[in-house]
Amino acid sequence: MSVLYTTVSTKGQIVIPAAVREELEIEPGTRVAVRVEGGRVILDPETLAAKFRKIEQMRGCTAGRGPSGTEMLLEDRRRERARELREEGW
Repeated sequence: MSVLYTTVSTKGQIVIPAAVREELEIEPGTRVAVRVEGGRVILDPETLAAKFRKIEQMRGCTAGRGPSGTEMLLEDRRRERARELREEGW
């Protein structure tokens, strides 16, 4: 997307251009987080699509750092099942 411009009103409000709203699925009532980074204003919509993008970006961030959550859960279940079998006399 090319650069789009908007103007700040006397009340400090801006209009997010329609093309940006459509691309980011921003609808009336959507919460938008506002933060400053390096002298820039960052608008971060809290839409479902944005949340999925964040989850996707995190994928693999812990790869190679010990056992996976799935492996840990499976090992816990194996231990629990072994305990249940012992209690049942197997």
